[in-house]
Amino acid sequence: MTILLTGATGKTGGAAAKALASKMGAAKGGLKLRALVRNAEKAQALKDLGIELVVGDIADNAVLEKAFAGVDKALLLLPNSQKQLELEKNFTDLAKKAGVKHIVKVSSMESVPGATASIPATHVASENHIRASGLAWTMVRPNFFMQNLLGNGRTIKEMGKFFLPCGNGCTAMSDTRDIGAVIAEVLSGTGHEGKSYDVTGPQVLTFAQAAEIIGSVIGKKVEYVDQPMAEYRAMLGKFITNEWHLNAVCQLFAEIGEGGLNKTTDTVKKLLGREPASLEQFVREHIAVFK
Repeated sequence: MTILLTGATGKTGGAAAKALASKMGAAKGGLKLRALVRNAEKAQALKDLGIELVVGDIADNAVLEKAFAGVDKALLLLPNSQKQLELEKNFTDLAKKAGVKHIVKVSSMESVPGATASIPATHVASENHIRASGLAWTMVRPNFFMQNLLGNGRTIKEMGKFFLPCGNGCTAMSDTRDIGAVIAEVLSGTGHEGKSYDVTGPQVLTFAQAAEIIGSVIGKKVEYVDQPMAEYRAMLGKFITNEWHLNAVCQLFAEIGEGGLNKTTDTVKKLLGREPASLEQFVREHIAVFK
């Protein structure tokens, strides 16, 4: 079986690639991995894992046709952008034309019918296109990543505080390594066709509770500061120059502030036979970032 990966140089896709690479030797009938990447140098770690690289732009149909040759399953994991829906629809259509049997799409738990925020609405439309394509499909739908907190490491170290515009909203944040392991299981296993898997960590937490957990691990008081959205937007605008993307990220954080996602799921336990990583475990493993 040959699997095509997209997004494999990112955190979640990279975790999926690592988990899949560990299965290559044990898979019955052989498991071959291929990754479509923009930059071969950035993807060297994938090549070192034994993953074949196809270098090119996902918007180039000739590159996609080359990447799809002989592929049985494909992972659709694209960065959020204004062109994401167009790219994902084209990816799906060309995958079907090339004889790919099964697409696994990384979506989000916020992607529910009627979603109005740009990123969830894009995922909803893409999911619907994949379902209508006639291909076998599986949706993997995580929510807030624990890895997002790594960007707050400097202010936690220097001030004992971190700043986000999330009010009293809550989320069952998950480790991208758990999400990657779920993706790998879905791609390499059987019986996942036609299913949507919501992926969470083990606890629903407000960001104030997350601050308490971080503080308990690093041994000092850590405070969550509910940052006004205008201040957060100004700060984020220094790093995100695309107006659509900036607006989309601010919309997501505003939705968390309005309530967030107050549920956990047993997806990791059911698919991987173990509990998902806790925030305490995550902070311990990344303690140098926070302490």
